[in-house]
Amino acid sequence: MTAMRRFLAGGWLTAYAFLYIVFLYLPVIFLPIFSINTAPTPKFPLTGYTLKWYEDLPKTPALLDAAWNSLIVGVSASVLATLLGILAARSITRYRYPGRRTINGLIMAPLVLPEIILAISMLLVMLQLGLSLSLFTVVLGHVLICIPYSMTVLTAGFEGFDRSLEEASADLGESAFGTFRRVTLPMVAPAIISSLLVCFTISLDEFVIAFFLTGAETTLPIYIWGQLRFAAKLPGVLALGTLLLVASFVLMTVAEVLRRRAARRTQSEGGLYA
Repeated sequence: MTAMRRFLAGGWLTAYAFLYIVFLYLPVIFLPIFSINTAPTPKFPLTGYTLKWYEDLPKTPALLDAAWNSLIVGVSASVLATLLGILAARSITRYRYPGRRTINGLIMAPLVLPEIILAISMLLVMLQLGLSLSLFTVVLGHVLICIPYSMTVLTAGFEGFDRSLEEASADLGESAFGTFRRVTLPMVAPAIISSLLVCFTISLDEFVIAFFLTGAETTLPIYIWGQLRFAAKLPGVLALGTLLLVASFVLMTVAEVLRRRAARRTQSEGGLYA
């Protein structure tokens, strides 16, 4: 009877997981399907197959400018968020001081706060500081929302770090900064690379913050939003969305591979992060 209950429970859980995945990803599957349809209207049955919409993407100057802007914002935000995340994760995992848990909670707060509230707050702060809306303000907004994700990855990396390696480096006469640069950072390098990839993916796909903080220079999500107003532009938007979807999956897959590799290294060497 117990075995039967376990089997039924396992079967229901499997069915639930399958239905959840279908509900989550089925709408996404339609994106690449309609992006190769010859008809400009996304509907079934498909009238034919073509790569015309993909071939027209490089011929659109506004799209190329938006892609370049997204690349600049994504790289800048991921690097800044990871640098700040390294410092914060190092402080929280290495030292004990009053208010440490509170500070950690405040850093992670953007994960649970509505993005539109963060965007409006950031906009008001920028205007009060006299900053004109530009890619720089977008980078600042993306750093704010990327730091919690960076902290999630980097905190795990620093928590699993073997501190005896730092002690051995100090015993050999290395300075504190030299130990951090030569021992600590190389050991948590997979977590750092994973943080960079995750933050870049989040910045690349982010819309709400960019919508409020961007100026005349638009990013890819803002460009896509603008094109949705024109029915003739919809096939190109579907093709562009498919490319962004593939890029996001590739980056997240690489980040996950690095995370699992670091986890295996932790189990075998007592090292990086679990």
